[in-house]
Amino acid sequence: MDSSIYGVSSSKIFLFFFFSFVSFTIAALPQNPSGKSFASSASGQINSNSVLVALLDSHYTELAELVEKALLLQTLEEAVGKHNITIFAPRNEALERQLDPEFKRFLLEPGNLKSLQTLLMFHIIPKRVGSHQWPDPKTGPVKHNTLCNDHLNLTSKSTGKKTVDSAELIRPDDVIRPDGVIHGIQQLLIPRSVIEDFNKRRNLRSISAVLPEGAPEVDLRTHRLKKPAPVPVGAPPILPIYDAMAPGPSLAPAPAPGPGGPHHHFDGESQVKDFIQTLLHYGGYNEMADILVNLTSLATEMGRLVSEGYVITVLAPNDEAMAKLTTDQLSEPGAPEQIIYYHIIPEYQTEESMYNSVRRFGKIRYDTLRLPHKVVAQEADGSVKFGHGEGSAYLFDPDIYTDGRISVQGIDGVLFPEEETETVKKPTSVKVASKPRRGKLLEVGCWMLGTLGQDSRFRSCQ
Repeated sequence: MDSSIYGVSSSKIFLFFFFSFVSFTIAALPQNPSGKSFASSASGQINSNSVLVALLDSHYTELAELVEKALLLQTLEEAVGKHNITIFAPRNEALERQLDPEFKRFLLEPGNLKSLQTLLMFHIIPKRVGSHQWPDPKTGPVKHNTLCNDHLNLTSKSTGKKTVDSAELIRPDDVIRPDGVIHGIQQLLIPRSVIEDFNKRRNLRSISAVLPEGAPEVDLRTHRLKKPAPVPVGAPPILPIYDAMAPGPSLAPAPAPGPGGPHHHFDGESQVKDFIQTLLHYGGYNEMADILVNLTSLATEMGRLVSEGYVITVLAPNDEAMAKLTTDQLSEPGAPEQIIYYHIIPEYQTEESMYNSVRRFGKIRYDTLRLPHKVVAQEADGSVKFGHGEGSAYLFDPDIYTDGRISVQGIDGVLFPEEETETVKKPTSVKVASKPRRGKLLEVGCWMLGTLGQDSRFRSCQ
């Protein structure tokens, strides 16, 4: 028989204290009414059991590599710290073989970082959606907002297949973690905004520039207007780029920027703005961007030239090189413009084209916008070297920005033209033919003939 205390059995007393302890422990646990994940600690660091760590270590290697290239890890860490997430991961074959090579090249260009980030965040929903939470086929599709402020449609078909927009769900609940879930899908999901950006860039490259129209010429023989010669599609403008440039500060102030003419088919202002933004996002070229935008009006001038159909290659010195410029080099009127003009080549060159040229021909002299100076390029240490001697610079960051009209190549030094040494020409000595010297006897004879007035008859006495 159970022993009793004041009429109550000891087993009942034990159960009472046990349940009291359990209820007190549960009440002391932290509450999570908002559904936030426990994967992120109080310091904001990601736990090793997080869905982000699982993504980087998973077999979705192509997607994980794109996330790292898009610099999205910090953004995703903040999202995981606020709520659970659902990642729709395309299989590697969809990104390696089935993706258009031109579109993949577009995504990996530094100037299209924003499009790549939008594309990747389009695959992430800021809430947990398991495979059992897919809508019923009878209810129709259900919209879910993504991290890029767009939405995805989740649908279920009568055949049992589950889809995310146009992609089929092939590996539901592939990776499950406390702060999220990863579903494997058949193909890449592309938002409409990224498709529009890609089509704009592709159409911009295929449009041919409308050539500048000069004054009509009159045939002096027939007194009729001459018919212009047919111009092939895509040919460069007729006027040299130096004639199309605005006058420099040494001649007259540059004109104020005005609206483009009716014949501009290229949006040069947007392209120049795009490559300056790329310099800022790339890092290490803030001084160059500051000179183009704030210290000079060269950004406006470059945009106008590109709008008229010209192409340019910019050799951009990095911040370390620009920091070595002295006050004397920048204080003279028009000095910043002249420095930048020497770093602009009026032709389209990439790292590959310049390296192939210097390997084949040794030294190449490229024209610059600073007439009549040219910049010399040659091969050195497996790269391209510009300039001479101590004032030389190497191709440091190749192809920072290339869109078919503007090419930006990063270099590790500021280039200056060679000082023109004036060679002083020595006056050439003129040899004077001396008259043959006459002997004493002949001189006496000529003197005697001179007294008689007959010296003019003899050639030797003249």
